[in-house]
Order: sequence, then C-alpha cells, then structure tokens
Amino acid sequence: MTGTEKIAKSRDANAGRQGLDARLVVERGAFRLDVTLTALPGDVIALLGPNGAGKTTALRALAGLLPLSDGHLSLDGSELHRMRPEMRPVGVVFQDYLLFPHLTALDNVAFGLRCRGMAKSKARVVAADWLDRLGLTEHAGAKPRRLSGGQAQRVALARALATDPRLLLLDEPLAALDARTRLEVRAQLRHHLADFEAVAVLVTHDPLEAMVLAEHLVVVEEGRVVQQGSPSHIARHPRTDYIAHLVGLNLYQGQAKGHTVRLDEGPLITTSEELTGPVFVAFPPSAVTLHADRPTSSSARNAWRCEVAGLQSHGDQIRVDLTGELPLAADLTPIAAAELRLHAGAAVWATVKATQTHVYQS
Repeated sequence: MTGTEKIAKSRDANAGRQGLDARLVVERGAFRLDVTLTALPGDVIALLGPNGAGKTTALRALAGLLPLSDGHLSLDGSELHRMRPEMRPVGVVFQDYLLFPHLTALDNVAFGLRCRGMAKSKARVVAADWLDRLGLTEHAGAKPRRLSGGQAQRVALARALATDPRLLLLDEPLAALDARTRLEVRAQLRHHLADFEAVAVLVTHDPLEAMVLAEHLVVVEEGRVVQQGSPSHIARHPRTDYIAHLVGLNLYQGQAKGHTVRLDEGPLITTSEELTGPVFVAFPPSAVTLHADRPTSSSARNAWRCEVAGLQSHGDQIRVDLTGELPLAADLTPIAAAELRLHAGAAVWATVKATQTHVYQS
C-alpha cells in the first residue's frame, strides 16, 4: 500500500468521528458545486483551481455563509449544516481581512470572543496574548488604517484563532500582500498552521502557497474535484491541463504500447518507461531542446516540427510557446534564444529525450 493510499484509508476510517467530513452541494443558477472533503485534526487542506471553479463557494458553504442545496457538513461529529453560522466553531480569514475600521487591533481580535459571551476584560487579555504570539503587541492600539498589509493579515489571523476554532478557513490570505511581505507572512503562517490542532482549509490559486502551507491538495474545476493528493504526487502526476500548467509541465493523453505512446491528438512519443493502455505523458519545458534544423542525432527519438507562437520571460529563462506537430512549452536561456533568433512565427524543431518523459496510467 502506498503512502497516499494509507493516508486515504486513515481519512476514511476517521471521517465522521473527529475532524471534517463534508459533501458540499451548492447550486447557484447554472453553476453546481459538488465537492467532498475529509480531514483529520491537524490537517491543512488547500483548495486549488482556476477562477470560477467553486473554491470560494466551497469555503463560504463551510462557513455557513451559503446554504447547502444537498450533502452534509460534519465537524468532530457535530452536524454544522444544522447550526447557525455564528454558532459554528469556525474561524475565517477573508482575502481583504474585513477588520473593523473603528476598532483597534486589540478590540478587533477581542470581537469574536465578546460575541461568544466572554467578558470584555477577559477577552482583551486573550486578545493581547494572541497579538503577542504574532509579534503585534506594539500595534495593539492601532486602527487598521495605520497597519501595513502584513500586520493587518496577522491581526485577522489572530482574530480567527483567538476563538479556538475547530475549523480554520483561509480565503486567499496572502493575495493582497506585495511579494516581499508575502514571503515573510507565508513563513509565519506556515509556523502557526503547523501548531494548529484542528482542521484548516486554505483557498488559493497560487501553487507555491498551497504546496508550502498544505500537506493535502484538492484541485477543483467547474465545481467538482478533478484530483487530490499530496503536493509531490500531484506535481508528479497531473491529470488535467490546468494542473499541468500549474506545476509547469507539458501534459498529453494517449494509448501506450511498450515504449511508444500514440497521442489522442498528435504524434507518437517514445518513452523510457513501458506501459500498456490509456496513459498520461508529461515532461517539463526544461527538457525540450530547440534546433534550427532537424537534428540527425540518433538520440533524438522524439522530434517535432513546430512554430514559435510566443516568447516571455520566465524567471531567468525564456519560455517559448510552440504550435505545430506537438503544441508544447520550452524553456531556454536568453543566449540560446538569441542564437536561434527566435521570434513569433519562426520555424524550429523541438526534441525531448525519452528518459526525460514520465508516463503513468490515466
């Protein structure tokens, strides 16, 4: 039994007793969300997907801000879908934080505790402790307009954690931050999630954010789960074009016979791995080599005539989008791109070694 299978078996065995056990069905006009989520206490799940996939709809359903059309929502054995939103042991960090502008950071954090009946003096003591844990003691008396983006995000996190939730929901928690602040706050958030003893669900479109903060990814497209598993498994075995693009791979489907895969749409691909039946074939853009003329080397088993559709900077590389016999992406150094005199419409040959491909059952 693989590690992923053991995790799944553990989740199935414990779902409904401790942790989260949910099937979220929400119908809004022509859109239908139907997503199943299970998690044990201490788990951090990331919901990934393109815009409009249903990620935020799922999060709002978990929070009780949208009613379920069907399904169920159980947390630690309690049926949350039968509780009013304010009665649920749920903490939420929204994308824009939603701090009360007229309250100080201290009173923002104390607000949820006061709503649950805690005396003002005690709520302020608990709130002050959480601000201290997040390094915000000196900003306790500041109102939101005087806080930086990173400070406001930490105040929102402190407010959510102060009520001791059994389910923590984070909706694009780093999206409003600049790149430098995002790096710092991501590290702090990872630290606090590692110590969080309940279930956390993170909604994001950033694969790096998901892979750094969560140990289990759930990819949602058009309202349904298309793939889930550990970050390493999903990065190694993408099953849709969206996921392949997300993790930076060229992905194709076809029929394998030995070391040859006949693509559903396109040419043959020679692989080093041997399989039979319907498969996916993946390889990174860095595995692609471009040539001005057809290569004559015997090692160039995979060679396709292509045309440059576009070029763009990609870190310290040039990402080349290609059409032709096999649409694909290639990463080249700026020097290699200049030597090939690449431009939109330029004809090139693309090659990939069989040993650089990865083939797996579909």
